[in-house]
Amino acid sequence: MSGVLVGKTAVITGGSTGIGLATARRFLKEGASVVIAGRRRAELDQAVADLGGDVVAVQADVSKADDLDHLYARVGETRGRIDVLFANASIAQPQGLDAVTEDLVDRHLDINVKGLILTVSKALPLIPDGGSIIVTSSADGVKGGPGRSVYSATKAAGRNFVRSWLQELAGRRIRVNAVSPGYTETPGLANLAGDLKVSEFYGRLAAQMPAGRNIQPDEVAAAVTFLASDDAGGINGIDLAVDGGFAQT
Repeated sequence: MSGVLVGKTAVITGGSTGIGLATARRFLKEGASVVIAGRRRAELDQAVADLGGDVVAVQADVSKADDLDHLYARVGETRGRIDVLFANASIAQPQGLDAVTEDLVDRHLDINVKGLILTVSKALPLIPDGGSIIVTSSADGVKGGPGRSVYSATKAAGRNFVRSWLQELAGRRIRVNAVSPGYTETPGLANLAGDLKVSEFYGRLAAQMPAGRNIQPDEVAAAVTFLASDDAGGINGIDLAVDGGFAQT
């Protein structure tokens, strides 16, 4: 692709690291102006420094309605519209069923479910007819796994939102799609290594992947960029797996 997002404005939540940051980099390369949002100011500042280009960074926690109102007010002031919304912010905190706490459940629901709903619904006044919404789901939304039941359920919820929202927004020709990564080597995944060295942890995960390797953030970003572009104008409501076949095994 070359310049497929020229003239488009994109908003990326969870945009300061990992898949969100890689997607911001791709979007800029393809000509978009980009607004990234994240919870931590230091990471946002570092992302802006790394990205350069036409980037605005807004500190916002998607689980807080007031933060999202602030985000979209800034988007309205600086960009005026949202042609592409990448609702990417989420958390994953694995825990076995016998040790699941109320706080863990609430946190996943607040960010991965409520936060996703509010991220999309509050953006709608800024999205013109013909816009594109992309939601980050996960291979776990289909596959699940030990210690991942709460996280997996929230990702399955996100996939189902896509099915409903595309119908609600059909009259405005707004496309709504999901992207589902497999194990992707991001800071968020590295934080789950626990007592293992990150390289060892990644190696154990890669052994579960059909190709024997994990996914890289830019591979997911490439898929998101395609879904955001007019080249994907006929694609609506899909769950695009970027998981090396993980969910199929």
